[in-house]
Amino acid sequence: MDSPEQYGKDEGPAQKVSVSMPAGRIAAVKARVGARGFSAYVSAAVERQIQRDLLEELLQAKEAEIGPPSPGIQEWAEEIFREAETMAANERAAEEREGDGDPEWRGHKAS
Repeated sequence: MDSPEQYGKDEGPAQKVSVSMPAGRIAAVKARVGARGFSAYVSAAVERQIQRDLLEELLQAKEAEIGPPSPGIQEWAEEIFREAETMAANERAAEEREGDGDPEWRGHKAS
């Protein structure tokens, strides 16, 4: 059997894994995407967490290299992130209204 370590992040066949999480969180995911969309939803969440981890590592390395950002730069970055979050929320809302561009994990709502 293939080892997951031999593949790049988005390569290789799908494999089943066992993950423990609170029952309420499982129910919340199933309510959003149905049982058939659960794996894709969790996979997308893991991908976002990997991206955040990598960004945090990069920021820590830069801070170690050149020191912490000035208060002005911190305020600017916080403003940019707020704008990006607002834009993303608006885009998601528009997609939901139009029914276009649904990510694969948002395929079907549970009845």
